[in-house]
Amino acid sequence: MFDHVCTACSKRQLIFPSQVIAVTNGASGIHVAFTCWCGATQELRTGKAASEERRVALAA
Repeated sequence: MFDHVCTACSKRQLIFPSQVIAVTNGASGIHVAFTCWCGATQELRTGKAASEERRVALAA
């Protein structure tokens, strides 16, 4: 279980295992796809992939 702010409804919510669609563990980190309570499909990344996304977002 983890918390996440949905980009569709802007609410911080707890995400439960039953909402997880897919989990991929790769060399650049962990990628989790899940469905928010509002019905939107969301993605969460950790590790190098998340760091790179933050770096690109800050540079823009």
